[in-house]
Amino acid sequence: MSNAKELRASGATPLVEMKDISISFGGIKAVDHVSVDLYPGEVVGLLGHNGAGKSTLIKILSGAYQMDTGEIRVNGNKVEITNPRDARAHNIETIYQTLALADNLDAASNLFLGRELTTPFGLVDDSAMEAECRKIMHRLNPNFQKFSEPVSALSGGQRQSVAIARAVYFNAKILIMDEPTAALGPHETQMVAELIQQLKAQGIGIFLIDHDVNAVMELCDRASVMKNGQLVGTVDIDDVTDDDLLSMIILGKRPGVAAA
Repeated sequence: MSNAKELRASGATPLVEMKDISISFGGIKAVDHVSVDLYPGEVVGLLGHNGAGKSTLIKILSGAYQMDTGEIRVNGNKVEITNPRDARAHNIETIYQTLALADNLDAASNLFLGRELTTPFGLVDDSAMEAECRKIMHRLNPNFQKFSEPVSALSGGQRQSVAIARAVYFNAKILIMDEPTAALGPHETQMVAELIQQLKAQGIGIFLIDHDVNAVMELCDRASVMKNGQLVGTVDIDDVTDDDLLSMIILGKRPGVAAA
C-alpha cells in the first residue's frame, strides 16, 4: 500500500481539495460541480478528451481562471486563488506543456527567472544562481551537465528537468504537470517518470494531465476522469484496467456501472 493510500485510508486531511467547482464561459459550463483531491506523495491523473474540462479545472487551481462556484482547501484551510501569485503563495506550481522557459537563457537564469538572486549591491548574482542550480539539478538529474548552454540547446527531457527544478526549488508542495511526456521519446519519458517518483518520495502531490492511459496506469495512484465538464469518477489505479479507464473516457461509464 502506498503512503498516499495509507493517508486516505486513515482519514488524513488532503494536501488540496477542490470542492464542487463550476465555471461557465458564454453560458457553457466548462466545469460542472467537480470535486477532486490530492494527498502528499500522490499522483492523481486527470483524463478526458479535449474539451472535457480537465485543463480548465486545473487552471482554476493555478490561478489562471476564477471559478464561479465552489471552494478550494489547502491542508484543510479554505483559500482564495484569484491569480498565479496566490497559487504560488500556497506552494502550488504549474509546469505547462510549453514549459514556459526562456529559450535564450541558460538553466540557472530560467530557474530564477523573475526571482533573481542579487549581490549586496543589487546586481544579479550569476555565480550564486548557478551554484544553486547545480545543487537542485544534481538532486533531480545527476547526469545534467549543460549549465552554460541556452535551454534551446537542451533535449526535451533536460528541459523538463529545468522546469521541474524551478518548481521544486521554490518549495512546491502541489505540482500541476500538463502532458509532461507528450513530445518525448522513450528514454526521456523514462527520465521524467523517474523525476516524478523522486517528487513523490519527497511528499509532493502531483496532478498529472495526460491523454496517455498507459502513462497514467504507470505513474499515477488514482485517476479522475472528466467528460463534458463533469466528473465521471475517481478510481484507484490498482483497482482498474486500461480498458476501464478507456470506458470512463469514451462512454462516461465507471467500472461496474451501466452507462446512462
